[in-house]
Amino acid sequence: MSAYDLSLILPCYNEGPTFEDNVKRIILELKKTKYKWQLIFVEDKSGDNTRDVIQKIVRKGDNCKAIFHKVNEGRGKAVMDGIKAAEAPICGFIDVDCEISPSCISLFAREVQRGTDLVVGHRFYEKRLKSISRVVATRVYAILVRTLLGLPIEDTEAGCKFFNRKKILTVLPKVNDYKWFWDTEICARSCWEGLKVSDVPVLFIRRLDKKSTVNLVSDSLDYFIKLIKFSLKFRKTRFNASR
Repeated sequence: MSAYDLSLILPCYNEGPTFEDNVKRIILELKKTKYKWQLIFVEDKSGDNTRDVIQKIVRKGDNCKAIFHKVNEGRGKAVMDGIKAAEAPICGFIDVDCEISPSCISLFAREVQRGTDLVVGHRFYEKRLKSISRVVATRVYAILVRTLLGLPIEDTEAGCKFFNRKKILTVLPKVNDYKWFWDTEICARSCWEGLKVSDVPVLFIRRLDKKSTVNLVSDSLDYFIKLIKFSLKFRKTRFNASR
């Protein structure tokens, strides 16, 4: 039997000067929960001092551990490695920039405890003019995902997802994309494998004191191309299965 109820994964890459304070905020929220928890850092070969900060935190926390990638492998791969290393029956990840408040951790874990296999955040945006382009891109992408893949999920890309670890481990070997498209693919394959999926509304507040690692134009284009290719492959598979 596991010593932990909840394993929280923090995928990390070039987290910058706000990183340590963000982790302290996340740990504070974990301490408020009723769960016996562990924190798993997966550092994806950052170019700043993210690794050093993680090592300092892990030395102080008995229930903290870290995985360090030798090369940059992508956010999806970081989350997958965290899931595989998790020791609790409930595991999940949250983006360490805290643009989605870590206060949602208890809510998401409780949903899994009640029988949901995958809990996905559904972002609602704070109304800021600088966020409009990002909001529009997110909404358009979400509509395309539901239209092309037929998923009952409002927002596959939110940086907060919790899992029934035993169930999601059966899906991971089928996932092909290890970078940003991983979120779409893990949601799609979880639905197609018959996992019970739900989404939970969360407020998204854009952090202006931290530089995003997402390039809105190039990354959005990459997302759309991958979505089209993935949907075409999905349709072909369904057609062949029906023959």
